[in-house]
Amino acid sequence: MRGATLSMPRFDRMPGMFLTAAPKDLKGMDHSLLDDKTPKRRPKTFGMDVKAYLRSMIPHLESGMKPSKSKDILSADEVMQWSQSLEKLLANQTGQDVFGSFLKSEFSEENIEFWLACEDYKKTESELLRCKAEKIYKAFVHSDAAKQINIDFRTRESTAKKIKAPTPACFDEAQKIIYTLMEKDSYPRFLKSNIYLNLLNDLQANSLK
Repeated sequence: MRGATLSMPRFDRMPGMFLTAAPKDLKGMDHSLLDDKTPKRRPKTFGMDVKAYLRSMIPHLESGMKPSKSKDILSADEVMQWSQSLEKLLANQTGQDVFGSFLKSEFSEENIEFWLACEDYKKTESELLRCKAEKIYKAFVHSDAAKQINIDFRTRESTAKKIKAPTPACFDEAQKIIYTLMEKDSYPRFLKSNIYLNLLNDLQANSLK
């Protein structure tokens, strides 16, 4: 009679155990990584710094983000209003930051930066208009501008003439073109983006707790 053979348990077939390396290879590993079975979730955003949330959604933006005046707490109703129009979105400081981060992820942040620069320019004191107009023109309008906006040749030339005798309205034509471009192109994509939908969903979920 043959002696009974003892079979060793197959650890790779036992429920709950998934070994991708031999046991000897696991000796040097951090056991906290092996023991962590907590499901990863998106960070909660209720009461969270909006910039921290944006860093968690789009980590590669962190180095390029500027100081923000956004308030710390958002409501779901406030974020829902952003979907009513681009005007409502841009009227909100936090909305500007979130939309700006979305545009940065699409490599078109020059549009909102130019639009905001124009809004600031309109509030400029008359004696400072020329200096600020030249800076905006060189940064966004000039054909060799580092952040050149997408406007037609006629508008570019017209703006160049206007800044020679600057008024608060000398960028209005170019600003209107960029606003329309954002409204028709980037804004609809923003409303369907993860950065907007996840923010809204998280706020709605937290408001029910």
